[in-house]
Amino acid sequence: MLRSSLSIYSLLDQFFRKTEQIQKVKEETVLFQEKDGVEYIYLLLSGSVALGRVHMRGKDFILKIVNSRELIVEYQIFKENPHYQFYAKTLSDCEILAIKKDQFEDFIMNDPDAMNAFVAWLSTSYIKAQMKCQDLIMNGKKGGLYSILIRLCNTYGVKTEDGILIDTPLTHQELANLTFGTREVIQRALKELREKDVIAYDQQKFTIKNLKYLQKEVDCQNCSCEICGVN
Repeated sequence: MLRSSLSIYSLLDQFFRKTEQIQKVKEETVLFQEKDGVEYIYLLLSGSVALGRVHMRGKDFILKIVNSRELIVEYQIFKENPHYQFYAKTLSDCEILAIKKDQFEDFIMNDPDAMNAFVAWLSTSYIKAQMKCQDLIMNGKKGGLYSILIRLCNTYGVKTEDGILIDTPLTHQELANLTFGTREVIQRALKELREKDVIAYDQQKFTIKNLKYLQKEVDCQNCSCEICGVN
């Protein structure tokens, strides 16, 4: 494989694993808070991390969930004295590489392959964000829930005899945080889906029994899993 075809994650991993120590981080650890001054970017080697914001009224919004082999860069790069735009909190035990901001920026500035790979990563991230906004604006809270369930299938889905198991535990409140709605609205929408035999819910895990129903309701464009995920 040509080096230039590698992802920005792989290039950073190859370069910085030689000098930076892998850190083991426990579940529910806050890596950084919104508006903190930026010290590091992170390579998530294993585990899951939620990125989000807490509204001034206390409502928690999860903007995305990133999993293993992901890059966490949540600030305006090349800006003097930047601040993190969101918080980052581990959802499980994780292994990470913390790379100093200045070292990261120097690396992508001085390595053409890294710069090309980083631009490609930013482009994909932009499309993902636009698609999520589209789903919420065009389909409302209920459609936003349907969209998130489809995205969860693409990120965590495991095919079973009963349908597609979303193989990660999720509470109704966490789904509400992902869809920017209230738990009460989400509970009513989920009850309706269960009554229509579209989903099943057991031990905090959802099984999607009729994915085509959800896709039809949100006018799904059948995007690739790279675009249509919760990351």
